[in-house]
Amino acid sequence: MARVVLCIPNFSEGRNKDVLDALSKAISESPGCYLLDVSEGESTNRTVYTFAGSPEAVVLGALNSAKTAYQLIDMSKHEGEHPAIGAMDVCPFVPVCNVTMDECVQCSKKFGQQLAEELGVPVYLYENSSQRDYRKTLPDIRAGEYKGLPIKLSEPEWEPDFGPSKFVPSWGATVTGARDHLVAYNVNLLGTKQQAHRIALNIREAGRGPKEPGCLKHCRAIGWYLEEKDIAQVSINLTCPSVTPLHVAYEECVRQAKMLNLPVVGSEIVGLVSLQLMLSTADYYIKKENLFVVHEHQKITLAVDRLGLNQLGEFDPEQRIIEYRISLKKDGSFVSSSIRQFVEQVSARSATPGGGSVSACIAAMGTALGTMVGWMTYGYKKFESVDTVMRQAIPPLNDATQKLLPLVDLDSDAYTDYMEAAKMPHKTQEEKAKRNDAMDVGLKKAVDVPMSIIRIANQCWPHLVSLAEHGNTSCKSDLQVGCKALLTGVQGAFLNVKININMGNIKDQDYCRKILAEAEEAVQMAERQCASAFAKMDDS
Repeated sequence: MARVVLCIPNFSEGRNKDVLDALSKAISESPGCYLLDVSEGESTNRTVYTFAGSPEAVVLGALNSAKTAYQLIDMSKHEGEHPAIGAMDVCPFVPVCNVTMDECVQCSKKFGQQLAEELGVPVYLYENSSQRDYRKTLPDIRAGEYKGLPIKLSEPEWEPDFGPSKFVPSWGATVTGARDHLVAYNVNLLGTKQQAHRIALNIREAGRGPKEPGCLKHCRAIGWYLEEKDIAQVSINLTCPSVTPLHVAYEECVRQAKMLNLPVVGSEIVGLVSLQLMLSTADYYIKKENLFVVHEHQKITLAVDRLGLNQLGEFDPEQRIIEYRISLKKDGSFVSSSIRQFVEQVSARSATPGGGSVSACIAAMGTALGTMVGWMTYGYKKFESVDTVMRQAIPPLNDATQKLLPLVDLDSDAYTDYMEAAKMPHKTQEEKAKRNDAMDVGLKKAVDVPMSIIRIANQCWPHLVSLAEHGNTSCKSDLQVGCKALLTGVQGAFLNVKININMGNIKDQDYCRKILAEAEEAVQMAERQCASAFAKMDDS
């Protein structure tokens, strides 16, 4: 699965198009970086860039844009309304997909250290990257702004985390760190600005002051009126949407509005949003309303509808959801190929795709057939009595299919990584050590992928056994084929695990013993469960 970090550098330039274009070019031409948005501010003389990529890619993109800014922006001549401390004023790293906050902390520290070393400028850490409470927030670090920086740098408590304690007039200083993805979110009201602001005061964490805090954590809010839309809005910044997600903010605004006898007429997300936030919104309404929605695109449709995101303008998921925008959902080359193409690739004179990829494909076919039998049972009056059973069986089988498909390509990738490691130079002792370490990592990856096939597949047996007992009997042969396919996928993956471990190149023999024992037990369990499913179908 792709690992994605969002990087959002703020530069103290919003008027010179040549400079802004150069910064855009520096980011977009950095390998693995996807420039998603550029928000220019002429009056503030500030531009915010949003780009995404792997942890390694975004650090490089941030460095390349900083080097460009160093050549083109002179803070000693800067004028603008927005508070600022440097040419690259702040550069946060935000986890998006398969990346932890700790990893983003490491991104910010790596970036900060390299920036300081290469440009000789002071760098401060903030938010999750800072270990000093008095310099955690951006306003605290930026207090005094650029003009107060020479004095600040001379004070021991404000020694930079990286770089010199000296004033660099053309640059100033840079603040970097890891934080949650801030979501700008507005809830629409048919009311007045004052009523919207009253709701904002009730919900925002700061409330009306220390003695009267609001009800939502990590929430900033104000009320305003959109003259062009003739509508009031509660304008919200969710600074930690993992704690206070979209649906919580929306539902609280609805609750507050009801107490004022005001109608809520949808909402809007400003900028980009993560897929996980949209799916968590859908899951909330699925549970609340006891709905049965399985497919991802249907969940997105539900979230858009329940939040009323199309009220003021079209919410296009392909443009507004980060993962879709940078094509993270795109399938690998084998999965996206036709059946004929895949079979011909398997039969070609090439080591990949091989048995591991085929095992993942066969297992996915097995879970897909199980899902089909569930759908061919659910919703028909004849089988109405088992609708609840189907609701429990279909989602995990569908999820398993979606998890198994990427493994078709990942198994091939793992083999390629191992072979690339084997080609590394190994003349000196140091080269031999590096090669052996790389081969060890590659071989473990070649073991981990088929083990993932086994683990995902074996979670499906209880649902297949349940379908064998309660499913549409007209689909009996389909389910039988599905069970055999899943069993074959497990057995094939086991053979791949076994041969990779028996190559004898993995240093950690304890790891090898544990994996082999787990895999052998898993195959036996799969055989028993498959037999159990067939026995139930034979009895029907």
